[in-house]
Amino acid sequence: MRIGGRTTRIPTKSKRNLVYGFTEIRRIAEALSLPESTRDQACVIFERAQGEDLLRGRSIEGFAAASLYAACRIASLSRTVEEVAAVARADGDELRVAYDAMNRDLGLPTGPVDPAEFLPRFASELNLPVRIEARARELLVDLRESGHLAGRNPCGVAAGCLYAAAREANYPLTQKRVAKTADVTPVTVRATYRKLVE
Repeated sequence: MRIGGRTTRIPTKSKRNLVYGFTEIRRIAEALSLPESTRDQACVIFERAQGEDLLRGRSIEGFAAASLYAACRIASLSRTVEEVAAVARADGDELRVAYDAMNRDLGLPTGPVDPAEFLPRFASELNLPVRIEARARELLVDLRESGHLAGRNPCGVAAGCLYAAAREANYPLTQKRVAKTADVTPVTVRATYRKLVE
């Protein structure tokens, strides 16, 4: 195409999608105050997903958000699907679908989320004393050793351990408050707490 005597290249659709995906990743990363290294890793994952034709007929926003979530998992940064989706232009379901596709087809080195990753952040948000967080970490080790972590929501487990540690120390912390911080239901917190007191 010639404009004013110059030949102008119109970028391909895949190039436009790549630029849009990178822009969305940058925007979400800034909103979540994530390090540049994690943002860059997310861009690499997104580009790989596009190269494998995983985006065909699917949400670019979902893949951008999922790429950043995957990069957080790889870097052991505790961010939940809900936290990423809250600032993304995709909902939690779109993010999960995209993440599952990438995990399956790209073989991402993410591994299961360790509930221990969430303890410091939740404890900080709840203004809990260091001793409560330290005791919650011990309770988490007990759960792991007794084989009670499989299939459980890692945020719920972290919240349940903090609640149990607070109860033990007679520290005022309600199930409702810890559940809200962890973005889970009080029922999920209770399930972990019951396992700990059994």
